[in-house]
Amino acid sequence: MGRSTARRHHRGSVTGGDGPRSRARARARRRRRPVRVALAGLAFGAVLVGAGAAVAHWRDARSSVTDDQAADVNDALESVERPAVPDTTGGPTSPTPAPGGSASAAPSASPSPSTIAIPATGPGTFTTAQADGTTVGTGGRVRRYKVLVEKGIDIRPSAAATEISAVLADRRGWTRNGTDSFRLVSSGSYDFVVKIATPGTVDEICGAAGLRTRGEVNCSVGKDVVVNLKRWVLGSPEFDGPIGDYRALIVNHEVGHRIGHGHETCPGPGRPAPAMMQQIKGLKGCVANAWPYDRDGDYLGGPAVP
Repeated sequence: MGRSTARRHHRGSVTGGDGPRSRARARARRRRRPVRVALAGLAFGAVLVGAGAAVAHWRDARSSVTDDQAADVNDALESVERPAVPDTTGGPTSPTPAPGGSASAAPSASPSPSTIAIPATGPGTFTTAQADGTTVGTGGRVRRYKVLVEKGIDIRPSAAATEISAVLADRRGWTRNGTDSFRLVSSGSYDFVVKIATPGTVDEICGAAGLRTRGEVNCSVGKDVVVNLKRWVLGSPEFDGPIGDYRALIVNHEVGHRIGHGHETCPGPGRPAPAMMQQIKGLKGCVANAWPYDRDGDYLGGPAVP
Protein backbone atom coordinates (compact mmCIF):
# COMPACT_ATOMS: atom_id res chain seq x y z
CA MET A 1 0.00 0.00 0.00
CA GLY A 2 1.41 3.41 -0.99
CA ARG A 3 1.84 6.29 1.45
CA SER A 4 -0.93 8.34 -0.12
CA THR A 5 -3.31 5.36 -0.07
CA ALA A 6 -2.55 4.63 3.55
CA ARG A 7 -3.15 8.29 4.43
CA ARG A 8 -6.56 8.17 2.74
CA HIS A 9 -7.44 4.94 4.56
CA HIS A 10 -6.40 6.44 7.87
CA ARG A 11 -8.51 9.54 7.27
CA GLY A 12 -11.47 7.23 6.42
CA SER A 13 -11.11 5.40 9.71
CA VAL A 14 -11.31 8.71 11.54
CA THR A 15 -14.08 10.46 9.62
CA GLY A 16 -16.02 7.62 8.03
CA GLY A 17 -19.32 6.05 9.25
CA ASP A 18 -17.61 3.08 10.97
CA GLY A 19 -14.77 4.91 12.70
CA PRO A 20 -14.53 4.93 16.54
CA ARG A 21 -15.14 8.69 16.76
CA SER A 22 -18.18 8.42 14.49
CA ARG A 23 -19.62 5.66 16.69
CA ALA A 24 -19.06 7.79 19.77
CA ARG A 25 -20.92 10.71 18.21
CA ALA A 26 -23.80 8.42 17.24
CA ARG A 27 -24.05 7.17 20.84
CA ALA A 28 -24.12 10.77 22.07
CA ARG A 29 -26.88 11.64 19.61
CA ARG A 30 -28.93 8.67 20.85
CA ARG A 31 -28.44 9.82 24.42
CA ARG A 32 -29.59 13.35 23.53
CA ARG A 33 -32.68 12.20 21.61
CA PRO A 34 -34.85 11.39 24.68
CA VAL A 35 -33.92 14.77 26.13
CA ARG A 36 -35.12 16.47 22.95
CA VAL A 37 -38.34 14.42 22.98
CA ALA A 38 -38.89 15.30 26.61
CA LEU A 39 -38.31 18.96 25.91
CA ALA A 40 -40.71 18.81 22.99
CA GLY A 41 -43.28 17.13 25.23
CA LEU A 42 -42.83 19.83 27.83
CA ALA A 43 -43.31 22.50 25.18
CA PHE A 44 -46.48 20.81 23.90
CA GLY A 45 -47.74 20.47 27.46
CA ALA A 46 -47.11 24.15 28.00
CA VAL A 47 -49.23 24.90 24.93
CA LEU A 48 -52.04 22.75 26.30
CA VAL A 49 -51.80 24.34 29.73
CA GLY A 50 -51.84 27.77 28.11
CA ALA A 51 -54.87 26.83 26.07
CA GLY A 52 -56.58 25.48 29.18
CA ALA A 53 -55.85 28.70 31.01
CA ALA A 54 -57.33 30.65 28.13
CA VAL A 55 -60.50 28.55 28.24
CA ALA A 56 -60.71 28.93 32.00
CA HIS A 57 -60.25 32.67 31.66
CA TRP A 58 -62.99 32.82 29.02
CA ARG A 59 -65.34 30.90 31.29
CA ASP A 60 -64.51 33.12 34.23
CA ALA A 61 -64.96 36.22 32.08
CA ARG A 62 -68.57 35.30 31.36
CA SER A 63 -71.22 36.76 33.61
CA SER A 64 -71.46 34.59 36.72
CA VAL A 65 -74.62 32.64 37.46
CA THR A 66 -75.40 31.38 40.95
CA ASP A 67 -77.12 28.08 41.64
CA ASP A 68 -80.19 29.99 42.84
CA GLN A 69 -80.33 32.03 39.64
CA ALA A 70 -80.05 28.92 37.48
CA ALA A 71 -82.75 27.22 39.57
CA ASP A 72 -85.06 30.20 39.11
CA VAL A 73 -84.77 29.91 35.32
CA ASN A 74 -85.14 26.13 35.18
CA ASP A 75 -88.14 26.07 37.47
CA ALA A 76 -89.82 28.98 35.71
CA LEU A 77 -89.35 27.29 32.36
CA GLU A 78 -90.82 24.04 33.67
CA SER A 79 -93.82 25.90 35.06
CA VAL A 80 -94.74 27.62 31.78
CA GLU A 81 -94.14 24.50 29.66
CA ARG A 82 -96.23 22.06 31.70
CA PRO A 83 -100.05 22.03 31.55
CA ALA A 84 -101.74 24.01 34.30
CA VAL A 85 -103.18 21.83 37.07
CA PRO A 86 -105.33 22.80 40.05
CA ASP A 87 -103.55 23.41 43.35
CA THR A 88 -104.36 20.36 45.49
CA THR A 89 -102.20 21.29 48.45
CA GLY A 90 -105.17 22.57 50.42
CA GLY A 91 -104.17 26.23 50.30
CA PRO A 92 -106.41 29.07 49.15
CA THR A 93 -106.78 29.46 45.40
CA SER A 94 -107.06 33.25 45.43
CA PRO A 95 -104.67 35.86 46.83
CA THR A 96 -105.19 36.83 50.45
CA PRO A 97 -103.66 39.92 52.05
CA ALA A 98 -100.56 39.29 54.13
CA PRO A 99 -101.00 39.90 57.86
CA GLY A 100 -101.12 43.65 58.42
CA GLY A 101 -100.57 44.30 54.73
CA SER A 102 -102.16 44.30 51.34
CA ALA A 103 -101.95 41.87 48.47
CA SER A 104 -101.66 44.56 45.82
CA ALA A 105 -98.51 46.32 44.66
CA ALA A 106 -98.14 49.99 43.82
CA PRO A 107 -100.40 51.06 40.93
CA SER A 108 -98.93 50.10 37.59
CA ALA A 109 -97.19 52.96 35.79
CA SER A 110 -97.10 51.01 32.50
CA PRO A 111 -99.94 50.78 29.99
CA SER A 112 -102.56 48.14 30.80
CA PRO A 113 -101.47 44.63 29.77
CA SER A 114 -104.16 44.40 27.07
CA THR A 115 -102.66 47.35 25.19
CA ILE A 116 -99.00 46.25 25.16
CA ALA A 117 -97.78 44.39 22.07
CA ILE A 118 -95.23 41.62 22.63
CA PRO A 119 -92.93 41.36 19.60
CA ALA A 120 -90.90 38.19 19.35
CA THR A 121 -87.62 40.06 19.34
CA GLY A 122 -86.19 43.56 19.21
CA PRO A 123 -83.02 45.42 18.24
CA GLY A 124 -81.14 44.44 21.40
CA THR A 125 -80.43 48.06 22.27
CA PHE A 126 -81.82 49.79 25.33
CA THR A 127 -82.93 53.18 26.60
CA THR A 128 -81.89 54.04 30.15
CA ALA A 129 -84.50 55.62 32.40
CA GLN A 130 -83.50 59.04 33.70
CA ALA A 131 -83.09 59.45 37.44
CA ASP A 132 -82.98 62.29 39.95
CA GLY A 133 -80.68 60.48 42.37
CA THR A 134 -83.29 60.02 45.10
CA THR A 135 -82.41 57.35 47.66
CA VAL A 136 -85.06 55.19 49.30
CA GLY A 137 -84.40 53.54 52.65
CA THR A 138 -82.36 54.54 55.68
CA GLY A 139 -79.86 51.68 55.72
CA GLY A 140 -76.13 52.20 55.71
CA ARG A 141 -75.40 50.63 52.33
CA VAL A 142 -76.84 52.29 49.25
CA ARG A 143 -77.14 50.05 46.21
CA ARG A 144 -77.22 51.91 42.92
CA TYR A 145 -79.38 50.49 40.15
CA LYS A 146 -80.50 51.32 36.63
CA VAL A 147 -83.68 50.56 34.69
CA LEU A 148 -83.34 49.88 30.96
CA VAL A 149 -86.08 49.17 28.43
CA GLU A 150 -85.41 47.69 25.01
CA LYS A 151 -86.05 50.13 22.20
CA GLY A 152 -89.16 49.69 20.10
CA ILE A 153 -91.48 48.23 22.75
CA ASP A 154 -94.59 49.85 24.19
CA ILE A 155 -93.21 50.62 27.66
CA ARG A 156 -91.75 53.97 28.58
CA PRO A 157 -88.48 53.67 30.53
CA SER A 158 -89.65 56.37 32.92
CA ALA A 159 -92.86 54.43 33.63
CA ALA A 160 -90.99 51.19 34.27
CA ALA A 161 -88.54 52.99 36.55
CA THR A 162 -91.42 54.56 38.48
CA GLU A 163 -93.00 51.16 39.06
CA ILE A 164 -89.74 49.47 40.09
CA SER A 165 -88.77 52.37 42.35
CA ALA A 166 -92.18 52.20 44.03
CA VAL A 167 -91.59 48.53 44.82
CA LEU A 168 -88.20 49.25 46.38
CA ALA A 169 -89.60 52.19 48.34
CA ASP A 170 -92.61 50.27 49.66
CA ARG A 171 -92.63 49.81 53.44
CA ARG A 172 -93.11 46.06 52.85
CA GLY A 173 -89.93 45.91 50.73
CA TRP A 174 -86.27 45.32 51.55
CA THR A 175 -85.70 48.82 52.91
CA ARG A 176 -87.72 47.72 55.95
CA ASN A 177 -84.69 45.77 57.18
CA GLY A 178 -82.97 49.04 58.06
CA THR A 179 -79.69 47.97 56.48
CA ASP A 180 -80.27 48.39 52.73
CA SER A 181 -81.07 51.46 50.65
CA PHE A 182 -81.48 51.91 46.91
CA ARG A 183 -80.83 54.74 44.50
CA LEU A 184 -82.00 54.86 40.88
CA VAL A 185 -79.19 56.19 38.66
CA SER A 186 -78.87 56.77 34.94
CA SER A 187 -75.08 56.91 34.66
CA GLY A 188 -71.93 55.95 36.48
CA SER A 189 -71.33 52.79 38.46
CA TYR A 190 -74.19 50.56 39.56
CA ASP A 191 -74.79 47.43 41.61
CA PHE A 192 -77.48 45.94 39.42
CA VAL A 193 -79.64 46.79 36.41
CA VAL A 194 -83.22 45.80 35.58
CA LYS A 195 -83.67 45.24 31.84
CA ILE A 196 -87.09 44.75 30.27
CA ALA A 197 -86.60 43.07 26.91
CA THR A 198 -88.37 41.12 24.18
CA PRO A 199 -88.32 37.32 24.42
CA GLY A 200 -85.69 36.99 21.70
CA THR A 201 -83.35 39.48 23.31
CA VAL A 202 -83.79 37.81 26.69
CA ASP A 203 -82.78 34.52 25.08
CA GLU A 204 -79.62 36.13 23.70
CA ILE A 205 -78.57 37.79 26.96
CA CYS A 206 -79.36 34.80 29.15
CA GLY A 207 -78.07 32.28 26.63
CA ALA A 208 -74.66 33.96 26.60
CA ALA A 209 -74.38 32.93 30.26
CA GLY A 210 -75.57 29.40 29.58
CA LEU A 211 -79.19 29.87 30.68
CA ARG A 212 -81.93 28.57 28.40
CA THR A 213 -85.03 30.77 28.56
CA ARG A 214 -86.78 29.69 25.33
CA GLY A 215 -88.49 33.03 24.87
CA GLU A 216 -90.63 32.41 27.94
CA VAL A 217 -89.02 33.35 31.23
CA ASN A 218 -86.86 35.91 33.00
CA CYS A 219 -83.29 35.40 34.09
CA SER A 220 -80.73 36.96 36.38
CA VAL A 221 -77.07 36.88 35.50
CA GLY A 222 -74.20 38.90 36.86
CA LYS A 223 -75.52 42.39 37.53
CA ASP A 224 -78.44 42.00 35.12
CA VAL A 225 -82.02 41.24 36.12
CA VAL A 226 -83.45 40.49 32.66
CA VAL A 227 -87.25 40.65 32.61
CA ASN A 228 -89.03 39.01 29.70
CA LEU A 229 -91.60 41.42 28.23
CA LYS A 230 -94.05 38.52 28.00
CA ARG A 231 -93.86 37.96 31.75
CA TRP A 232 -93.99 41.71 32.53
CA VAL A 233 -97.22 41.98 30.53
CA LEU A 234 -98.90 38.63 31.18
CA GLY A 235 -97.45 37.58 34.53
CA SER A 236 -96.80 33.92 35.27
CA PRO A 237 -99.42 31.17 34.83
CA GLU A 238 -98.30 29.72 38.16
CA PHE A 239 -98.41 32.94 40.19
CA ASP A 240 -101.80 33.35 41.84
CA GLY A 241 -102.03 37.13 42.09
CA PRO A 242 -102.48 40.39 40.16
CA ILE A 243 -99.95 41.52 37.56
CA GLY A 244 -98.70 44.33 39.80
CA ASP A 245 -97.87 41.80 42.51
CA TYR A 246 -96.06 39.57 40.04
CA ARG A 247 -93.87 42.47 38.94
CA ALA A 248 -93.18 43.33 42.58
CA LEU A 249 -92.25 39.70 43.22
CA ILE A 250 -89.73 39.75 40.35
CA VAL A 251 -88.05 42.83 41.82
CA ASN A 252 -88.15 41.70 45.45
CA HIS A 253 -86.97 38.17 44.69
CA GLU A 254 -84.00 39.23 42.57
CA VAL A 255 -82.99 42.11 44.84
CA GLY A 256 -83.24 39.66 47.73
CA HIS A 257 -80.61 37.47 46.07
CA ARG A 258 -78.36 40.51 45.69
CA ILE A 259 -78.47 41.38 49.36
CA GLY A 260 -77.66 37.85 50.44
CA HIS A 261 -80.93 35.90 50.64
CA GLY A 262 -81.31 32.37 49.27
CA HIS A 263 -84.46 30.46 48.43
CA GLU A 264 -87.06 29.79 51.11
CA THR A 265 -90.17 27.63 51.16
CA CYS A 266 -93.69 27.79 52.55
CA PRO A 267 -93.76 28.20 56.36
CA GLY A 268 -97.23 26.64 56.70
CA PRO A 269 -100.69 26.32 55.09
CA GLY A 270 -102.55 29.59 54.73
CA ARG A 271 -99.51 31.75 55.50
CA PRO A 272 -97.99 34.24 53.02
CA ALA A 273 -95.46 32.69 50.67
CA PRO A 274 -91.99 34.21 51.21
CA ALA A 275 -90.77 36.60 48.52
CA MET A 276 -87.70 34.33 48.30
CA MET A 277 -89.87 31.30 47.59
CA GLN A 278 -90.03 30.00 44.01
CA GLN A 279 -93.78 30.58 43.91
CA ILE A 280 -93.97 29.59 40.25
CA LYS A 281 -93.36 25.98 41.38
CA GLY A 282 -96.59 26.05 43.35
CA LEU A 283 -97.55 27.63 46.65
CA LYS A 284 -97.46 24.41 48.73
CA GLY A 285 -100.43 25.59 50.74
CA CYS A 286 -99.22 29.16 51.19
CA VAL A 287 -100.89 32.30 49.84
CA ALA A 288 -99.38 34.24 46.94
CA ASN A 289 -97.35 37.15 48.26
CA ALA A 290 -94.89 39.58 46.67
CA TRP A 291 -93.39 41.22 49.75
CA PRO A 292 -90.59 40.30 52.16
CA TYR A 293 -92.25 42.15 55.10
CA ASP A 294 -95.77 42.91 56.24
CA ARG A 295 -96.92 46.41 57.16
CA ASP A 296 -96.02 45.84 60.80
CA GLY A 297 -92.42 45.14 59.87
CA ASP A 298 -92.51 41.37 60.42
CA TYR A 299 -90.40 39.33 58.01
CA LEU A 300 -92.54 36.98 55.91
CA GLY A 301 -89.95 34.25 55.58
CA GLY A 302 -89.88 30.49 55.62
CA PRO A 303 -87.48 27.57 56.00
CA ALA A 304 -84.34 27.85 53.88
CA VAL A 305 -84.14 25.58 50.83
CA PRO A 306 -80.94 23.48 51.03
